[in-house]
Amino acid sequence: MSRRDRQSRAGRRNRPEASYDEASRARSRLRASRPGGSGSGGTDAGFSFTRRFFLALLGVVAAKLAWLQVFQSSELASAAESQRTNRAVLHAKRGTIYDRNGNALAVSVDCQTIYANPSVVEDPSGVSEALVSVLGGEKDSYMDLLTQDTTFVYIQRQVDQEMADKLSEELEARELTGVYFLEDTKRAYPYGSIGSQVIGYVGVDGNGLSGLESYYEDVLLGTDGEMIFETGLDGTPIAGGATQITPAKDGTDLVISLDVDLQEVAESVIAEAAKTFEAESGSVMVTNPRTGEILAACSTPLADLDDLTDASALNLKAVSNSYEPGSVFKVLTTSIGIEGGFFTEDTVYTVPAEVKVGDDYVTDVDDRDYTMDMSVKEMLARSSNTAMALLVQDVMGADAFAEGVARFGIGETTGIDFPGESAGIVRPREQYDGSTAGSMAFGQGLAVPMVQIVRAFGAVANGGVPTTPHFLVYKGEEEVSWPEGERIISEETAAQEIDMMRAVMTEGTGAGCQVDGYDFAGKTGTGEQADEDGGYLENSFVSSLCGFANADDPELLLYVGLNHTPYHSSDSSGRAFKEIAEHAVSIMGVQPAS
Repeated sequence: MSRRDRQSRAGRRNRPEASYDEASRARSRLRASRPGGSGSGGTDAGFSFTRRFFLALLGVVAAKLAWLQVFQSSELASAAESQRTNRAVLHAKRGTIYDRNGNALAVSVDCQTIYANPSVVEDPSGVSEALVSVLGGEKDSYMDLLTQDTTFVYIQRQVDQEMADKLSEELEARELTGVYFLEDTKRAYPYGSIGSQVIGYVGVDGNGLSGLESYYEDVLLGTDGEMIFETGLDGTPIAGGATQITPAKDGTDLVISLDVDLQEVAESVIAEAAKTFEAESGSVMVTNPRTGEILAACSTPLADLDDLTDASALNLKAVSNSYEPGSVFKVLTTSIGIEGGFFTEDTVYTVPAEVKVGDDYVTDVDDRDYTMDMSVKEMLARSSNTAMALLVQDVMGADAFAEGVARFGIGETTGIDFPGESAGIVRPREQYDGSTAGSMAFGQGLAVPMVQIVRAFGAVANGGVPTTPHFLVYKGEEEVSWPEGERIISEETAAQEIDMMRAVMTEGTGAGCQVDGYDFAGKTGTGEQADEDGGYLENSFVSSLCGFANADDPELLLYVGLNHTPYHSSDSSGRAFKEIAEHAVSIMGVQPAS
């Protein structure tokens, strides 16, 4: 071994050995200084903590992404879509309502609905001034709308096209922004308020609120369409942007049985009669008794479409209000007796001056104070209360009478195609007391809407078979069928009843109330009206006359009633009856009998 080798080996023996190098020791110190470090550097707890933290954060982010993509994807897509699209309703036009002669009574016309986006209205004051100059109104009201924190406000709905065009020009001339126009339709009534109780009216949202507009809402309404279009940030449509259109389906046209000329006459005459004869209200109904078609119908107060604050003006009282009918009911009483075989029109009875009904005594309106012999025909012509009470209580009996009243449909709805029909208040047989049958014999002790009397008289006029009073004739191109009811009385009974009703109009209480040259059959009525205490109001009657012409082959039936009037029928409703009848036979083309 050389000397150099021996010295090198000796040096290595004499130098102390290191247990670890400096680099390793530095790494250990660094690890020990980290959060969670052990201090010895023998483990990597600090690095493990950091790794878990970032893994947890990554998991939260992943979970959020999963929630957004899986569970909220449709909502987010809809929100994004809504920011760049807008939807506009394409309003369906309601069906037109025509009268029997093709006159348009209710139509839908084009108009514009005006709205604004306050967020893009740069000059609210200027826009308000433009609106006032065209639409009228107060500037402050428009300012309140145009300064709201929203992107949509209605300015005015259903504005006439001409006025909308004028406003558009005014805004453009002033370079004002933020006001937009939407195509719309609204209801118009070419004959104004004539027939408005029957036709009804439509609200600003396009829904029928009364009358036939409401009753046939599902037929008239149609189905609105929709236009979806792309919009800019300010909500205005993008030219050339994508558009999706679902067309509107217009409603179905209706032809109803009213004759607008006859309707106008009926309204004019009954309004004047109610005023002249101090009536609370008056009603008219004109029908074709063969078919049940209603040719005219109205009640006072009449409706004014320009002022609908009085809700009662939309009420067709002959359908919805119940009254004690009075002596017009005697047509039913005598028809029931003849049909039951209890008597004929020529059967004679001795009728006392008064007849006990329950605890009271009934007398005749002519103050007869003596006994007299009367045929049934004369009883009806004289309108004798005592005679009718005698027939029901002593000849027919309550059971037969009650069965006949039910057969005539009294106390049941007629099925008229009009909202709000009342059934009335009529006691069933099991609830009769000692006065019920005798009182009902001459039209007291019950209350019914007068459409029930119209239907009953129509059955007599139609040879004993009732028809349903109705307005609808055609639905689109389809003729509507209204079936007849079951026979109430025989043709023979009807013929006798008609003969007696002729006598009423020629020599009885209806004399002077018919039209010269025509053969009318009818009956007057003066029904006392009950008060809240169970008695009857003094000098307060339903004065009425119901009749048809020509009696052998009736084409026209007319009811006229004045409610709560101090006048008897021959002096009030009879006069109105004659005036309307004179026009009706001419308008409807009824030929004279002689």
